[in-house]
Amino acid sequence: MSTPFLDTARRVIRAEAEALTTLADGLDDRFRAAIDLMRTCEGRVIVTGIGKSGHIAKKIAATFASTGTPAQFVHPAEASHGDLGMITAADVILAISNSGEAPELGNLIAYSRRHAIPLIGMTSREDSALGKHSDVILALPQLGEACGTGVVPTISTTMTLAMGDALGVALMENRAFTAEHFRAFHPGGKLGAQLSKVSDLMHSGTSMPLVDQDAPMADALNEIAGKSFGVTGVTDANGKLVGIITNGDLSRHMEGLLSLKARDVMTPNPVTIAPDALAEKAVSVMNTRKITCLLVVDPAQPQIPAGLLHIHDCLRVGLG
Repeated sequence: MSTPFLDTARRVIRAEAEALTTLADGLDDRFRAAIDLMRTCEGRVIVTGIGKSGHIAKKIAATFASTGTPAQFVHPAEASHGDLGMITAADVILAISNSGEAPELGNLIAYSRRHAIPLIGMTSREDSALGKHSDVILALPQLGEACGTGVVPTISTTMTLAMGDALGVALMENRAFTAEHFRAFHPGGKLGAQLSKVSDLMHSGTSMPLVDQDAPMADALNEIAGKSFGVTGVTDANGKLVGIITNGDLSRHMEGLLSLKARDVMTPNPVTIAPDALAEKAVSVMNTRKITCLLVVDPAQPQIPAGLLHIHDCLRVGLG
């Protein structure tokens, strides 16, 4: 099915996709030079731009900051009215302007030259004011705009955004930035939940259900009921985890249950997880094993129970 609206949408998306291919194919050693400047920067990467470039610049600064590269967006117009004081000699400036002639960038460019602050220019015109004064140029191919009239920033902003993402991911990989690092900068929301550690959600100390393997089942039942997890871990005389008692175990030993001890009813060698594992991994294990709880054991203290994680703890933060 084709309509004028769909035809337009497909034309725009295909034009932008082709532009990204051209952009990728044209990357050269100047990209590496830009990475080196930002990677070795002792301060922050100051990202700036006006208009649509400014909107993209804010996103690029946010991407840098959340992936291990200290960064800040500075509005070029505000910079001319005092915000230049935010920029220090230890920083690197990434200035974005498709034309390279945005007048609002003038004072900021001059400031960078006056104080020998490295300047990376992202522009489609290397002979522009921004291009001529930049230490490194990240050149955007001149491919027009998807609107057909050349007046609506579309292809140019898509390439700018992609170049920023490429810089961010390249810096991230260079810093060996992991999901654990990412989690530290994203403690809230769905992403924060996905990157939560088991230790963030588990129950430990006196809230963890545990009984000795020689305890009468009456004591084990009290522990299960009192801690409200539907299970209890079972330990030996040295406090090492040797088993778990679940509702399934109780059902299988109903006859004469109260005459038995915990060791007679438990399932030995229970499934465990480390406290520094991602909670999302714990959910996967529970789903695969069709269980609702995991006992937590720290590899640094083998077989010593450190906590208990229930599926409800994961559901509460949006996992599952």
